[in-house]
Order: sequence, then C-alpha cells, then structure tokens
Amino acid sequence: MSDSPAASTTPPAEQTAPIRLYGPRFWCVYAANTSLMVAVSLLFRYSDFVHLLGGDELNLGLIIGVGMTGSLVVRVFQGVGIDRYGNRLIWLVSLLLFSASCLAHLLVTHVDGPLVVAVRVVLNVSIAGCFGASISYITRTAPLARMAEVVGTLGSSGFVGMITGPALGDLIFGPGPVEPQHIRWMFAVAAGLAGVSFVLAWFATLGQTVPPRRRRPPIAGVLRRYHPGAVLAVGIAMGFGIGLPGVFLRPFSAQLEISGMAWFFTVYALVAFAMRMAVRRLPERIGNRPMVLMGLGFLAAGMLAFLLVHNEWQLVFPAVAIATSHAMLFPSVVAEVNSAFPGRYRGLATTLILGMVDIGTLVGAPTIGAIVRIASLAGAPPYPSAFITAALLLAGIGVFYAVAGRRVTAGSRRNVRVLATVAPGAQAVAPVAQAVAPGAQAVVPIRPEAGSDEPEALPVEA
Repeated sequence: MSDSPAASTTPPAEQTAPIRLYGPRFWCVYAANTSLMVAVSLLFRYSDFVHLLGGDELNLGLIIGVGMTGSLVVRVFQGVGIDRYGNRLIWLVSLLLFSASCLAHLLVTHVDGPLVVAVRVVLNVSIAGCFGASISYITRTAPLARMAEVVGTLGSSGFVGMITGPALGDLIFGPGPVEPQHIRWMFAVAAGLAGVSFVLAWFATLGQTVPPRRRRPPIAGVLRRYHPGAVLAVGIAMGFGIGLPGVFLRPFSAQLEISGMAWFFTVYALVAFAMRMAVRRLPERIGNRPMVLMGLGFLAAGMLAFLLVHNEWQLVFPAVAIATSHAMLFPSVVAEVNSAFPGRYRGLATTLILGMVDIGTLVGAPTIGAIVRIASLAGAPPYPSAFITAALLLAGIGVFYAVAGRRVTAGSRRNVRVLATVAPGAQAVAPVAQAVAPGAQAVVPIRPEAGSDEPEALPVEA
C-alpha cells in the first residue's frame, strides 16, 4: 500500500467503498443473539433449580459468583483466541459448550457439591465466548463514531430475547409449585435454543477467514499501552447492578408472594428496546461520557425503585429505570473501551470490558446474598437493605468515574499518534476541521501503524 503523494490524491470514492453497517450478515448475527438471549433469559429461573436442591439465597449467590470466576479466568484467552483464530471458531465452540452445560445440569443432585459449580463455570464461560465473539465481530464493521450505535442496535436483540425467555419460563413452570420436570424442561429448551443460535451463527460467519498470523506482543503490554481508564470501573458497576434482577428478582418476588416475573422483564425489554432505538445516534453527537453518567444515575435509581414494589404491577418502576440504564450504558461503555484499541485487538478489548462486567457479578451476587441473610438474622428488612446498599455503591462508582474518567475519543493518544505519521506531502482531510454535507463521505487518509490491519482510509456514510 503506497503512501506517496500520488497515491494519496486518489479520489476518496476510488480508494475504498463506503461501509454498510446493516446488511444480511448483521441481521443473521442479530437473530443468533436473539435465540441465545431467549435461552439465557429462560435461565433467570435458575433460583428455582437451586431451591429445589435445598439451597437458599446465599447458595444461589455463591454458585453464580463462583461460576463467574471461570469466565473471568478464560476471558483474556478468549479475546486472544478471537483475534488469533477469528470470531467464527470461538463463537461456534462456545455455543456447543452452552448446550452441553445446560444438559449437564440435569445430572446435578446436590447444591453444595462440586458438580453444580463446575457446570455453572462452563455455562458462564460459554456465554462469555458467545457474546464476546459476536460483539467483537460487529465492532470490526463499524467506524469509531458509530460503534456505539452498531453495538446498541445488536444489543437490542437481547431485549427481544428478554421478553420471550421469562414468558417461556412462566409457560413451562405454570402457576403451581416447582417440580423436577419443570427444571428438566428449562435446561432442555435452553440447550435447543442454543442449537438454533449455532445454525444462525454458522451462516452469519460463513466465509470468514482466519486473521493473518503476526507477532503478538505480551497481553500485559497491550493492555498497558491502550488502557481505557476509569470506564473499566463502570463495567464492574454494570455487572453488579444490571445483573442483580436476573439473580435475585425471583426470590424477592416470592417473598412478596408475586408468582410471575414476565411482567418485569416484558416492561424492561420493551422500554430498553425503545430507548436503545431512540438514543442509538446520541453517543455520536454528545459522546460516550455523558451517556455513561446518565446510565449510572438511572441504575442507582432502579435499585431504590425496588423499595416501592408491593404488588406485581409495581415492578414497572425498577424495570423502567434499569432498562433505561441498560440502553444507555452498555453500548457506550463497550464503544469507549473498543475505541481505545486498534482494530486488530478488538477481540481483546471486547472481552476485557465483558470481563469487568463478570467481576461485577462475581462481587455483587455473593454480596447481595450475604446482605439478605445478615439482615434477616439481624431482624432488618433483607431486600430493602440490599437494594439501598447497591444504590449507594453505584452512586459511588458514578462519582469516581465523573472525577477520574478519561474520555476516549477520536482525538485520543492513539489516533493523534497515527495522524502524525501521514507521509510528507500527502493529503489529509480532518473531519473535525471541515464541514461534511449530509450523505457525503468524510475521509482521513492515513498511513496505518506498522503491522496494523486498519484501513488506510475510512469513509463513513453520514
């Protein structure tokens, strides 16, 4: 690829074609994610499985939390695997592991044995691999300015699955007491849905080539060089707050004699989907940082909104607040972290932030379970104590991010350094210094870093 003046004066339209963000492959990925999210949402009744084995909230929190350690251990290796072997292989293998782990739960007979922890670890590892591979696959197709939009649009598939999964769970379990056959059906249907996702992911990534082999620097050096800053703490807050309803909503509802969860998750998914579509271009206009701060505020408010719940319909209050937070937080946080890394490390970047989410769940689930038990023993209201504590922790992380957060934008150190390597005499058009008419292309012809897989020019359709 030449960087001579002659080469740099080539008209932008002739250098490379505009990026098409939403094509058949994108929607195939969308359908695959939807099918998997239906399966994951169906497992929101995992607490029924634990209780049927004789466990309580502390057992539930420990199983969920320890299960997250497995995905944490392999997160970095998954990211390196995605960058080295491609999204396709990691994604398909992870889907097979998901189905196998669901079926393996049928062999568990004791809540305090090693088998339940082992199969939960495999379940979390597989979920981490599936979402890490699919998200990083999509981020490679989008320019930095629209990355949050694309991640957010793909993420709306999760809300579609979130509507269907709990409703399917209510259909399987019915209004009566939980029976062993209900648990068997739950895990079997989840495994089948992962099989559907496997077929869709196969076609979505058909023809994808393995990335070219190149010298790989140490992971620690890559993370140190492209460290995204305080936004990683927000990832922990996301895992803590957004993951809380999926673990503790069922026992909280049971304590209030509320039988179904479909109302909460239906409202949650509808609001989150609508908000995601409404604000999907907002990060491009105002940046990721304001979106993150607003999202943390709504998440803390959602924890406090649980204090207002006494009847099933009142679950709408926390559902709306947490759904709004989810719609704002996830795409902005993922985009901010990914924008700090070159394209060839997007797998590592994606799994890094998803690993932070896992840490939040790892810390949050046992913490909330312990607070519930300690408050019960002390005669204090168990779940109100837990929700107030969660709100205070989330507010504290919001203050920390507001003070210490470092905004990662197109003007960050990596991009400034790359722009400085434009060949002498070459043409460089900076979008920030030149107005671009709607429908036109904004192009920054640059010479990529040595060994980089990033394009020399990135045209973006307005």
